[in-house]
Amino acid sequence: MITNPSSGSASPEKCAAIEAIFEERGLELAGRTIFPEDGLPDIDDFIEAKVDTVVLFAGDGTVNAAACKYDRWKGEVLVLPGGTMNILARRLHGDTDPHDIVHKAHEQGAGRTMPFVESGPHRAFCSLIIGPAAAWAQAREAVRYRAFTRLRRAVRVAWARTWSKGVCLFDGTRERGAYKALLISPEDGWLKISAFTARGFMDAAKLGWEWLTGNWQDAPTVDNVRSAHVTVTGPRAIHALFDGEEVMLKSPALVSSGVSNLSFIATVDAA
Repeated sequence: MITNPSSGSASPEKCAAIEAIFEERGLELAGRTIFPEDGLPDIDDFIEAKVDTVVLFAGDGTVNAAACKYDRWKGEVLVLPGGTMNILARRLHGDTDPHDIVHKAHEQGAGRTMPFVESGPHRAFCSLIIGPAAAWAQAREAVRYRAFTRLRRAVRVAWARTWSKGVCLFDGTRERGAYKALLISPEDGWLKISAFTARGFMDAAKLGWEWLTGNWQDAPTVDNVRSAHVTVTGPRAIHALFDGEEVMLKSPALVSSGVSNLSFIATVDAA
């Protein structure tokens, strides 16, 4: 069982309650990892301990790190919603409570590979955000941890970067741009892209507010594109967020779709 208490809702008390369900259902817990305080176990550790399932009770960023590391492992992972957004957990289980997910997974869960967005060695199972507006991630983290002094500083930096040079998008047919942010999600072997252009002060303010509150797609002036792969160009280093984790990409950056080798236990059908 891998948890991250700082993700949002994976508290020690909730972890203990989930472990009680394991015991109730006769499941043997082979080990516990508190990430990032503890490093993620290696696949060889799982093989030695005869582990067949890894439970990830954490947010999307921690789930991403584990899913990438264990992509070649022959076991399965069970993702429980332990973060703030829990996008991947909702795709696999709907809005079900973590305790009910464990029961359903043990009774009728089915393994499923999952699509992802990738650029170089980086993957996003939920979403990839590229462009100057990705700088708002620091402000959002400050809100999560109620670090209001840090929030003021992060907002100033994000606001300045929002007005810096945007990114351009080439989808194989024509170049589009310059966008302040691209939200790219995996969808059945395709990339679903929402591209935002800030035309002035009010649009940028709306972008900042929607990003802080969780869904900047609700902001105005959004273009929607669907493509198998795209090339993003911009400054020499392009600000990007892979499932919320910050990365700087070299321009031009090729973004494509893929499907995991790792099997995820699902309790709802793919539709």
